[in-house]
Amino acid sequence: MITIKFFSRVGSFAENKDIAKEMRINEITPILSKNQEVILDFEDVESATQSFMHALISDLIRKYGSEVLDRISFKNCSDTLKRIIKIVVDYMQEHD
Repeated sequence: MITIKFFSRVGSFAENKDIAKEMRINEITPILSKNQEVILDFEDVESATQSFMHALISDLIRKYGSEVLDRISFKNCSDTLKRIIKIVVDYMQEHD
């Protein structure tokens, strides 16, 4: 299981969807393509935009199906982040 930390790249408010896309393509996808698990650690990140989270995980759900969520752990998420993640996951599962 590999941990990816966000705070050093996004600060306390994750809003840059280009960073999310780059992290998804260059870090998260290679881990998942090897059938490994990944921990997305949001320690000290208070919030994020919905577009950031969409850029981070929606393509993974599209590519691997919602089962990929069994291999992704979201760690140290504020209540706000949990709500945003749930919105994006629910949306993707409705449009799967």
